[in-house]
Amino acid sequence: MNRTDRLLAIVLELQRKGSQRAEDLAATFETSKRTIYRDIQALCESGVPVVAQAGIGYSLVEGYFLPPLSFSTDEATMLLLGAEFVADHFDAQYQDAAHAAGRKIEAVLSEKLRGEVAYLRNSIAFAAAETLAQRQSSTYLPQLRRAILERRTVRFHYHTRYSDDGRSKRNTRDADPYALLHYGDAWYLIGYCHLRQEIRNFRLDRLSELRVLDQNFTRPAGFKLEPPEDEQRPLKVVALFSPEAAPWVREARSYYLDSLEEVADGLLATLHVRVEDEIFQWLLSWGAQVRVLEPDSLRQRLTAEAGKILENYGR
Repeated sequence: MNRTDRLLAIVLELQRKGSQRAEDLAATFETSKRTIYRDIQALCESGVPVVAQAGIGYSLVEGYFLPPLSFSTDEATMLLLGAEFVADHFDAQYQDAAHAAGRKIEAVLSEKLRGEVAYLRNSIAFAAAETLAQRQSSTYLPQLRRAILERRTVRFHYHTRYSDDGRSKRNTRDADPYALLHYGDAWYLIGYCHLRQEIRNFRLDRLSELRVLDQNFTRPAGFKLEPPEDEQRPLKVVALFSPEAAPWVREARSYYLDSLEEVADGLLATLHVRVEDEIFQWLLSWGAQVRVLEPDSLRQRLTAEAGKILENYGR
């Protein structure tokens, strides 16, 4: 990176992050602190209002912004496609914000560039069907965003899919909301659960009767937003699929699938679940093309279910 590019990049970094120490900037741009000192001096001499604070670092005077940036065709296309994707996966408030951002981006493009971007946008699309879980989740997004911004505890009923006895159940939780995460096809609330006394992940489509309480909290300084960890799945299931079914098993992979192995008789699948109910219907859907090897209790359940199906068609 030449010096001119680095000077512009430093301004953008300060504009984006607020405050940066000389060592932080040196690490970002892979140069020495002495070079950063000279760059900051050059920016000040050129009229850029950089402020230095001991122990905090460099920042821009409040209210200082660079003029609108120019975009390449690829950059503008990705920004607009991203805005459209966000609009399709958020609630109405953020959908309006995403559409407004897209219009502002289009407004600064030249006529030639606007035409190229429009052509590409009509040639690239994200096709993600809205699920019932997403529709249910969007109901609570505005409340949870407000709770996160105002650092207020929330209370809700939470429906767990399976308890220790294999049945679903509902309980009341109080949680300090730290973040929202869209992962897979669902929204998750990540926060400190008062009941479990630890940070937990809650699927929004399993929430009901959400309320924002008057109780405030402080989010830990070291908190990091990360995808939810997989639940503990102690039950091992081994199933053998016929050679004819093998290609379709790979295509319609189960969420609980850990490994697939080609063997002489077909395709050997190993899965891990919490309870048998999580995989029962998926295995049943393969009919005679699958044979469960373990556990024996699941083999017996499938045999009994096959008998019931036979009775239904034998009447």
